[in-house]
Amino acid sequence: MRILILGAGGTGGYFGGRLAQAGLDVTFLVRERRAHQLDRDGLRIRSPLGDADFPVKHVTAESVGAAAALAPFDLVILACKAYDLGSAIDAIAPAIGEGTTVLPILNGLQHYKELDAHFGHGNVLGGLCFISAAQGPDGEILHLGKPASITFGERDSAHLSPRVRAFAEACAQAGIDHVASPAIAQEQWVKYTFLCSLAAATCLTRAPIGRIVETEDGRALINGLYNETLIASEADGQVIPLPAREKALQTLLAPGSELKASMLRDLEAGRQVEARQIVGDMLARVRDTGRNAPWLMAAFVHLQAYQLERMSRA
Repeated sequence: MRILILGAGGTGGYFGGRLAQAGLDVTFLVRERRAHQLDRDGLRIRSPLGDADFPVKHVTAESVGAAAALAPFDLVILACKAYDLGSAIDAIAPAIGEGTTVLPILNGLQHYKELDAHFGHGNVLGGLCFISAAQGPDGEILHLGKPASITFGERDSAHLSPRVRAFAEACAQAGIDHVASPAIAQEQWVKYTFLCSLAAATCLTRAPIGRIVETEDGRALINGLYNETLIASEADGQVIPLPAREKALQTLLAPGSELKASMLRDLEAGRQVEARQIVGDMLARVRDTGRNAPWLMAAFVHLQAYQLERMSRA
């Protein structure tokens, strides 16, 4: 299996790096500056699961088409921020051949419509990941915490297709915690409802979970947000199983927890955030049912105000 990874930042750098470290045929599609960094230092991973330093193959936007012409890519993994989807599609387009599969592991669900329109519904797998990772100041991949898993599957079938099995074998070879799922839509909604609630709550309050639940109405806020996301999942035909709901709320309501969404970390650093793609899209999905979602509305207003303030200072 010949794999192209869009970017060599936190998420793509970690998963792509582990695949390359295990001897899989992996190429990173990166910008010129990152290419020079990789030429000089190789890919460097710093992780509780093991550090690694090694050279990796990489191409830029100018050379990816030629690389694909010489040896077509079987799988292209998208691990970009959701707000960079348009530029990501443009970047990978020259690498997409007749037999190429696209696997997005972006946050949210909004990106599938655009990916399907560009590459065809049948060429896009469903995917998600659980990891906290970032690119350090010197280009190193910083894996924060031990969880690092990837889940993927066919969007229209419970069958584990040959391409799903092939990537599962690649993950197993690389020692990556993974799930080749026969029910990827449900897996995606389990994550999306949890992630959206976490992002909305922690960004709205600018506080980690533990501090929120210490307040008089913090538990009500989090329960309200999570219940609103369940309206959207059920409208999409995906009822979140009781064990998954209980697990999500156990994490979202944990006393003393320092957990905060990566969106809050981006906000605190003054960076762009996936407000519309995560909280905004969830709010729109609830409203499409004819219901109101006041908790999500408040969080989205807050995030939009942050974005407007950020743009005014640019």
